[in-house]
Amino acid sequence: MERKAILAAFWRAVAAQEKDPLREFFAEGAEVLWPNTNERFSVEEYLRANCEYPGKWNGKIERMLDTAEGSVTVTRVWSEEFSVRAISFFRWQGEKILRLEEYWSDDGAPPEWRRKMQIGQKITED
Repeated sequence: MERKAILAAFWRAVAAQEKDPLREFFAEGAEVLWPNTNERFSVEEYLRANCEYPGKWNGKIERMLDTAEGSVTVTRVWSEEFSVRAISFFRWQGEKILRLEEYWSDDGAPPEWRRKMQIGQKITED
């Protein structure tokens, strides 16, 4: 299967919080890193963090890049309560994820100090 299709299916399973299908994307001994919070997870720990997160949400891949080193996705994840972007770096073992390093950030307005400077422009109008 092509990596683009694997990543699209992976993010559908993440958003749907489907533990068993999600587990199938990972190679044996895979690890997940969340540097923003200084956390390293086994696959089982990652599945708990993702699938037991309270509430339901949606996800949409906005950008995808495949390189010799692996793949990168920029994914918007949102619900009625929040909107974030996940920047995810994938290293592969065949068609399985061997290492996933993710950076999650909140979506929102620029801080007041920067708005007062009256610099920059909106990227999108939504």
